[in-house]
Amino acid sequence: MRVLAAMSGGVDSAVAAARAVAEGHDVTGVHLALSAKPGTLRTGSRGCCTIEDSHDARRAADVLGIPFYIWDLAERFTEDVVEDFVAEYSAGRTPNPCMRCNEKIKFAALLDKAIALGFDAVCTGHYARLSTVDGAPELRRSADGDKDQSYVLATLTEEQLRHSMFPLGGSTKPAVREEAAARGLSVAEKPDSHDICFIPDGDTRGFLRSKIGERPGQLVDDATGAVLGEHAGVHGFTIGQRHGLGIDTPAPDGRPRYVLALEPVSGTVRVGSGERLEVTSITGSRASWPSGRPLAEPTECVVQVRAHGGLAPALAEVVDDSLLIHLREPLRGVAPGQTAVLYSPSPSGDLVLGAATITATARTPL
Repeated sequence: MRVLAAMSGGVDSAVAAARAVAEGHDVTGVHLALSAKPGTLRTGSRGCCTIEDSHDARRAADVLGIPFYIWDLAERFTEDVVEDFVAEYSAGRTPNPCMRCNEKIKFAALLDKAIALGFDAVCTGHYARLSTVDGAPELRRSADGDKDQSYVLATLTEEQLRHSMFPLGGSTKPAVREEAAARGLSVAEKPDSHDICFIPDGDTRGFLRSKIGERPGQLVDDATGAVLGEHAGVHGFTIGQRHGLGIDTPAPDGRPRYVLALEPVSGTVRVGSGERLEVTSITGSRASWPSGRPLAEPTECVVQVRAHGGLAPALAEVVDDSLLIHLREPLRGVAPGQTAVLYSPSPSGDLVLGAATITATARTPL
């Protein structure tokens, strides 16, 4: 096949491209320039999309002997990922920018352009597996549970998966680094990037403050209604947050307080005990079905609400245009704006059934 390999400048995408070449595909490398003002150098594991990253990607392509290009998608990235991130926090929701980037940039803008140019598939370094059943693609967890990225790919469509390749799905990260070194790729020991790529210093609250400004409000005890303090904006908080609340007085029982709810209109941040974070039902919108098979009836599954962690057995069903998830075990720290991803239940538990954006949660008797 003619394959377009997305090369970030890291070890995973370099090895994924190398494997596509080894399989005999006609591979072209492309680095996505996503920052309008890219930094010159990375700082350890912080940040990505720097000029250094583009040079690393080009050097890897040279070692592999494949054509290499840089595509400027900075404007699209700003609109679809950065501005969406700011708007969601401003509305009191908690978005996942990596998921939005995969959905809108790597498997929409990039894939659409690749298909238009005559490529058959886009190859990435994501840790996820693809299989085919009755002609339909199925997205599954990777062999390396610690690196699994099926969660952030769960909003992809059946058609997008038909034109996707994830060569690393059956490998562990140490094996990938060893292979990179054996192939002479200079990125073999390059640190993984962490945090949010467009906030390289890791100061999310400061970034949001620079975009939204200050919107003062009150910190309120959810149980008593007592005002416990002031804050500069609900965008500085997320459901389940414990540290950095700015409350001077301890709780009467001496236990930690957590953010329970955000009310952007009134500017109220409600806090309380960890037990009050527990939810037993989730409502989601904009449901997606990677294999093209929506739930036809109530289905036992396992739900995941964060990229790493937040797992619980559940019963899921589609009602009108909403995905309703009834948790068999309560979960904490579930925030509107996050994505709920459904997996097949044990013993396998690795098949992605569907996903939806969380719009509401509730605490009801189990």
